[in-house]
Amino acid sequence: MANTPETSNHTSIQKRINAVKNKQKQPKRLLPFVGNLRQDMPKGVAYSLKDYCELVDCTGRCIRADRAGYIQDNQSPILERLSLDADQWLTLTTEFEQHFSTAVGSDHMLQQFKQHTDHRRIRGMAKAKVLFKSA
Repeated sequence: MANTPETSNHTSIQKRINAVKNKQKQPKRLLPFVGNLRQDMPKGVAYSLKDYCELVDCTGRCIRADRAGYIQDNQSPILERLSLDADQWLTLTTEFEQHFSTAVGSDHMLQQFKQHTDHRRIRGMAKAKVLFKSA
């Protein structure tokens, strides 16, 4: 039994969170998040990833303590546990492909990647400084 969604093995939320933490795209085996309902809706989950994580976290806090899925009140909110503020998380999950193409990570890691691959420049350096400042 796991204490938090991100430590719950063999669950879709753990797979999604790990993908974001490891700077990867969401798993192909899971339906993508497609945002709010609209005309010409693509196939996927009508949520954002951030809203989904917060929904799971909030639901776990509402479940009785003697039931599976319960999250203790003394656990900090999910984005805080992942060391991401809401703005960082939202940008990472909704604008990922707009800011990064060749590599993703902290400014330091992108500099190492640039040297290792002999690239002259890496797209997303400035955004990495902002988004990964606390990670």
